[in-house]
Parts: sequence; structure tokens; C-alpha cells
Amino acid sequence: MRYMLLVYMAENAMTDAERQSCYVESAQLTRDLAASGRYLGAGPLHPVSTATSVRVRDGQPVVTDGPFAETREHLGGYFLVEAKDLDEAIDIAARIPGARKGTIEVRPVMEIPGLPNS
Repeated sequence: MRYMLLVYMAENAMTDAERQSCYVESAQLTRDLAASGRYLGAGPLHPVSTATSVRVRDGQPVVTDGPFAETREHLGGYFLVEAKDLDEAIDIAARIPGARKGTIEVRPVMEIPGLPNS
């Protein structure tokens, strides 16, 4: 089963040096996951100040700057992994460096017939 591991944390939770170390550690984790056949994708996101939210109201797109929700922690990146079950996905989430400063949300990816690669 595929799981999306969403990395949430305050943007100021890490110093620049900690962030660079996090990137190095995350890259090693992706290599470890790839070697075991569980890596499907991963990536950090640019700061929340670069976010754009799109909603459609009355058939028209409404575009606003910034994230949808006002929160202390923001979505900062993701890992997409293959795991045999939730317990394995949680084990992987616990290895993500961002878990030490923020929160990793673990969500199973819904399989919808007709999508590419489904």
C-alpha cells in the first residue's frame, strides 16, 4: 500500500545549519528506502510565503496568496512510500528528520481505478 508522509513544522523550527543537515539525512533515508523498494518520491517545499491557494466558487477560480489554513506548523515536504501496512509506514515516518522538530502525518493513498499506474 502507498502512504503519503506529510512533514509539518514551523518554518523557523530549524537553523540554516540544521536544515542543511536535515536535507542530507533525508537524502540518505530516500536512498535506504529506494534500496528496499519502498521509495516512490519525496521532496521539500519552498517556504509557505510562496504558496498560492486556488478555490473554485460559482465556476470561477479564486486565487489567493498563501496557504489555506492559518497554523503554526505548515506543510514543508513529503515522502511517498510503499509500505506493507500502517505500522511499517509509521516506522518510516519516525525516521524522517523533521519528526524531531515537527509532525509527520501518515495517510494511506487511495487507489482509484483508471488513474495512471493504478
